[in-house]
Amino acid sequence: MDYNIELKEQGLQPVLSIRKTTSIGNLPQEIGKAYGGIMQYLQELGEQPAEAPYTAYYNLDMEHLDVEMGFPVSKQLAGKVEIKAGSIPAGKYVECMYKGPYAEMVPVYEAMSKWIAEKGLEATGISYEIYYNSPDEVPESELLTKILMPVK
Repeated sequence: MDYNIELKEQGLQPVLSIRKTTSIGNLPQEIGKAYGGIMQYLQELGEQPAEAPYTAYYNLDMEHLDVEMGFPVSKQLAGKVEIKAGSIPAGKYVECMYKGPYAEMVPVYEAMSKWIAEKGLEATGISYEIYYNSPDEVPESELLTKILMPVK
């Protein structure tokens, strides 16, 4: 399948997020809990997310996934308890918009990794998924996810 893979420059993006280690089986519940808690905190602050929610993957160990779940915000905000203020770093990112079920994303990651290697770039090992809708809103075949991989 052909994917529209592009190299883009991205500025620093302030975020509010929760970072956890979890298994792939528990990931949907952890994501839901994290997004719900952050949205509640944003409402307390009288703020709105600046962009769709994301999950950052720091490893691919399916039993001990190191993930950060959060929302981009328009300015740096204070964290609260497990909700941390942070940022998605500025830099070069390889990105691809994917439409379809989460369970069928492996070929997209493989195509992106191949593209990165062919261009002589090096992935940092982190990947971001930005979710523009959810399985609660649309059929799995209509899910829209932007995958970002920082490169050097």
